[in-house]
Amino acid sequence: MKARMTGLMVLFLFGTLTLSAQKTAESFKVNGNCDMCKVRIEKAAKSVEGVLSASWNMRSKMAEVEYDSTMTDLSKIQMAIADAGHDTEMHKADDEAYNKLPACCKYKRKKE
Repeated sequence: MKARMTGLMVLFLFGTLTLSAQKTAESFKVNGNCDMCKVRIEKAAKSVEGVLSASWNMRSKMAEVEYDSTMTDLSKIQMAIADAGHDTEMHKADDEAYNKLPACCKYKRKKE
């Protein structure tokens, strides 16, 4: 009987934890050129607490991220990528971060 109660409690706790996580998937444009950019962009996105996965397509310039929306949001993820030197739809990298990129990673920036 005690083992059954313990088992039910464990199932209840796992069920509660699963319900509290809000998995969200989003796609957005990120400027970059090469495989080095891909590694940097994905690493920056994954460095944000709550990001479950991140991938960037070099041809389409689109990033796809999955994250727990109770822990982070799209703006924070895009800000981390911009801080690494890559412009996103929501945030432009500052000149200092952009200028630190290797030559092959320097994409054409829009004049503002």
